[in-house]
Amino acid sequence: MAAMEIEFKFQIPAGRLKAVEAALRRGTVVRTRLQARYFDTADQALAAQGIVLRLRKEGRRWVQTVKATGDNALHRLEHNVDLGTAAASPSVDPQRHQGTPVGDRLAKVLAASGAPLVERQSTDIVRLTRDVRVTGPCGAVVEMALDVGKVVAYAGTPEQSESPVCELELELKRGDVQGLVALARRWSQQHGLWFSTVSKAERGARLLAKVEVVPAVKAETPRFPEGKDKLDGRAVQQAVVASCLAQMLPNASEIAAGSTDEEQIHQLRIGIRRLRTALRELAGLDADTGLFDAAAWEPPLVDAFRALGDLRDREQVVKLAQPQLREAGAPEFDPLAGSDDVAADVRSSGDVVRAPAFQSVLVSLIGFTAAAPQAEPKATNAQAAEEPPPAPTPMSLGDARRFLRKRLQHLHKQAVRDGKRFESLDTESQHRVRKRLKRLRYLAEFVAPLFDADEKSSSAAERYLKHLRPAQDALGEFNDEAVALALYREATARDGRAWFAVGWFSARHAVHAKTCRKALGGIDEAPRFWTKAARVR
Repeated sequence: MAAMEIEFKFQIPAGRLKAVEAALRRGTVVRTRLQARYFDTADQALAAQGIVLRLRKEGRRWVQTVKATGDNALHRLEHNVDLGTAAASPSVDPQRHQGTPVGDRLAKVLAASGAPLVERQSTDIVRLTRDVRVTGPCGAVVEMALDVGKVVAYAGTPEQSESPVCELELELKRGDVQGLVALARRWSQQHGLWFSTVSKAERGARLLAKVEVVPAVKAETPRFPEGKDKLDGRAVQQAVVASCLAQMLPNASEIAAGSTDEEQIHQLRIGIRRLRTALRELAGLDADTGLFDAAAWEPPLVDAFRALGDLRDREQVVKLAQPQLREAGAPEFDPLAGSDDVAADVRSSGDVVRAPAFQSVLVSLIGFTAAAPQAEPKATNAQAAEEPPPAPTPMSLGDARRFLRKRLQHLHKQAVRDGKRFESLDTESQHRVRKRLKRLRYLAEFVAPLFDADEKSSSAAERYLKHLRPAQDALGEFNDEAVALALYREATARDGRAWFAVGWFSARHAVHAKTCRKALGGIDEAPRFWTKAARVR
């Protein structure tokens, strides 16, 4: 059977497992023992392409399954083959998936690798499942599965390592994806669950590689649907939000699980800022998108951004500032010594990401990216006379481009205007200039493909973004020194040696403000890729 899975997977805190199980058992549950064997090449060619191939004993039956990542955080390509009952485990055979989209992807990767399949890991899970019917306008039937057990990784030797599994999966069986979203939000908030991107197969791969911290995930370019008939304002919103979540979710998943990796925190903050830009600047593309209500999404995103920033900004500033101060003859001094703030931030970074309000925003936006276009109901003549006017529809591609041109032009003019008066602005206004420039950059990166009619259009967008970089760098350094100045000024209450840094950074302020003004002035010369003139050059 071939299918496109739509599911959420949540990690369960150890102290909440009994409550989750008790809540699940309020309906009829089925208990199944799942024993699975996972296969890959020795160099993990399948894992590198997001493909999982397994044999699993489900009760008395064996099932061979291949899965692969889909086009967003909820979608998974999947094909299952029932192999019947057998006393011993059957052999794995990739040909069983031949002729399916995910099977063809599997065959292509194996052909390119040329390496044989080997068993890499196994799982032993006790699963409790229950079907839940979600009533209301977004009706749905959702299968809830509580998995408790372990992942065992080995490389053909007696030596092996284990990792516990304690997670809740919610899979849409039929109905509206928003019904799945509503149920996922309710359970995550009631039980303190957090969305996880780490599959059981990936847990085993990490065990094999003895990896504790994985590389942070960086931003990716939006992938817009092919064909103008599929691309409207809503589709643009979904593609851009999906690209933001592709950066945010893996980093948030790691931090929620306990990671304090500085780069993961940094990339999550970038993802949050990109998401805020997308939700703010693209809201007008579809007036019927309730998820773009600032009152719903802004506070949790801002709270998380600031809380995570307090941690990284302090550590980053010290790394950058100390060598410069040492060269200038400053006395040796640690501005963070004696402060409890950093330790508190390290402890709270996971709490910030696991917070119900933040998780609720993630779940809602993941569901938004997976929602199918709404079909227009056919009304009878009598209904047409009685019913109110239909809800507004998303902008067409042409109208969306015109809307985006206006937004880009507005932000561009703001950046030029701010540059001319940067030195006369107060500190808060100067900081606002940097935020606006980031919004301009992110919006340009998001929508540049929509104006790429040919290679010349693509190069015009690249030239424009290149013109922004000097101003971005200058404002970034200016902001770092402003943070450093505030940090050392705060430290003077604990140690008088901090005054040297306060004086040194204060003296540099005016010079760097002038540098920012000059760098911002260069934006006025940038070739605006969204204009017709730029596309015909």
